[in-house]
Amino acid sequence: MTVRTGRVICDLTISADGYSAGPHQTEERPFGDDGGDGSGAGLHAWMFDTPDENRAEVDAMAAAGAFLMGRNMFGPVRGEWDRPWNGWWGDDPPFHAPVFVLTHHAREPQQMAGGTTYHFVTDGIAPALTRARAAAGDGDVLILGGATTINQYLAAGLIDELRLHIAALTLGAGTRLFEGVPPLRLEQTRSRPATQVTHVTYRVLS
Repeated sequence: MTVRTGRVICDLTISADGYSAGPHQTEERPFGDDGGDGSGAGLHAWMFDTPDENRAEVDAMAAAGAFLMGRNMFGPVRGEWDRPWNGWWGDDPPFHAPVFVLTHHAREPQQMAGGTTYHFVTDGIAPALTRARAAAGDGDVLILGGATTINQYLAAGLIDELRLHIAALTLGAGTRLFEGVPPLRLEQTRSRPATQVTHVTYRVLS
């Protein structure tokens, strides 16, 4: 009997010039200078302003068995965990599944409301993915960002599918997808334009 294993999927909003966040991130502005107020209202206006039009894409983000993210996506706290910080998403984060956070500084798992538990992984991208796969079972692992983390997984050949939400704006600076990634062969499997964004899905061939 063949046991199905889930895919490793990147799901990321980027500007038309490829940035997933602008410069000058702060605790009040998680996406920095992102074309809006820094809260995501620029790049991610498609999620907040027209949620019904983009319901399928939003629901797909929540369907994973486990999630991965970099330390910078988890929050603005750098270095040692010298103060409480449990992410940008409040006491009941939207994941409702295990979330594996890449970091250089050890920390005990943090259980949140609604089924989310943050696990802090200090030994690199491959061990983090191994743990996320185990937690997801036969479900998908969703790598949410930021772009620096996704670029590491792309460069290592560990991503099966790219789901990109290309916002109708440019940033000109910030954290850019594909920076430092060797050339890839991609197969487009889906494309759907919406009012403020174009949703494109690629299968990563090599």
